Amino acid sequence: MSFLQDPSFFTMGMWSIGAGALGAAALALLLANTDVFLSKPQKAALEYLEDIDLKTLEKEPRTLKAKELWEKNGAVIMAVRRPGCFLCREEAADLSSLKSMLDQLGVPLYAVVKEHIRTEVKDFQPYFKGEIFLDEKKKFYGPQRRKMMFMGFIRLGVWYNSFRAWNGGFSGNLEGEGFILGGVFVVGSGKQGILLEHREKEFGDKVNLLSVLEAAKMIKPQTLASEKK
Repeated sequence: MSFLQDPSFFTMGMWSIGAGALGAAALALLLANTDVFLSKPQKAALEYLEDIDLKTLEKEPRTLKAKELWEKNGAVIMAVRRPGCFLCREEAADLSSLKSMLDQLGVPLYAVVKEHIRTEVKDFQPYFKGEIFLDEKKKFYGPQRRKMMFMGFIRLGVWYNSFRAWNGGFSGNLEGEGFILGGVFVVGSGKQGILLEHREKEFGDKVNLLSVLEAAKMIKPQTLASEKK
């Protein structure tokens, strides 16, 4: 047992433990930056979206079914993860850059939020050029709600997205729930269906604007769609 008295034995043992810990940390970091552990989104059916209850954000709120948003002319809808998030504000501004083209197509731009606290929605409005509604039951974030917890802070994609938004001059705060992931929908008029469904896979995962515009061009106004039935 004389080897136990050899200082080099303990040095080698500590080095091995340290190397093992570094290896485990590197593996964890590698896995966190793949999509292996990301929750897979469940596609929403039109029937599911149609029946969602939304509230207007007026002093005297009105409750309506979500299908009212797209029934006549379709709609582009952003499900906002958190209004105070600077990444969400960046995407809102990007979508708003399409507003004039959407107006030419006759397609409205809307957003839904899952909570209405303090002045968060009011402070978000300068970044978003459409009407905003409250989805209290968070249905637009389903059918299967997905969350990104603290793993998001070690994903390189999130750091890249954050640098991009920060470099673009966007800022925000930490108010409200921000772990339930959001998305963007392009919904056709009437029963035309969901033409685009982008589910955020990590913080700051933005929809492709060209895809949004192409999907919006596919929308047939309800009057024309009815004539073809």
